[in-house]
Amino acid sequence: MYKKQLTVQRILCLAAIIVSAIVFAYALGIMTDLYNCLYDTMRNPRNIHDTDVAGSIVYYNMQAFNKVFLNYSIVLLVIAAFLFITNTHSRRKYYIGNYAAIGVFAAASIYLTVFAHIYIQAFRAQWLKVDFAALKAHSEMWGTYYTESTFWFDVHYFVFALLLIVAGLLVWNAVWKYRLMKEENQLIEDGRRVLE
Repeated sequence: MYKKQLTVQRILCLAAIIVSAIVFAYALGIMTDLYNCLYDTMRNPRNIHDTDVAGSIVYYNMQAFNKVFLNYSIVLLVIAAFLFITNTHSRRKYYIGNYAAIGVFAAASIYLTVFAHIYIQAFRAQWLKVDFAALKAHSEMWGTYYTESTFWFDVHYFVFALLLIVAGLLVWNAVWKYRLMKEENQLIEDGRRVLE
């Protein structure tokens, strides 16, 4: 039973690193369409209200959020690395550091998911208020990128679902490990009683 559990914990620790990297990549890419579509609509970057397209201010509104989101995704990667630093991926018996690393990763995953979801939904609503007719005319006149897609906003459901699944499985794995360790200790104790 321990062999199965050890295999699962290795896979889950690796999955935590991978999904944290996906969150980081998402934080880097979330503003791609906004930049490509809206940056050139600003006539004067020093006056963000001077624009060819009503609603294009969403590009500037998102920048502060995106900076924080990117920093949080880097912190999440570091926390995921602590699973390996504490040998959570390979340790036969867990110690307080292993449980702490799993708990911090799970808590950070939940916090980041809630934080990002609230802001991404708000900015998605702002994006949908952009004057797309004016944006299309601007795009045709200047040969810039045009889209009405909400892909970069909507994909957060998938990204954060993956993150929460991995965090949940890590917690489930820790509970499984705890039960196995408890059963093993009970067997050892029963063996000592028989020998006495």
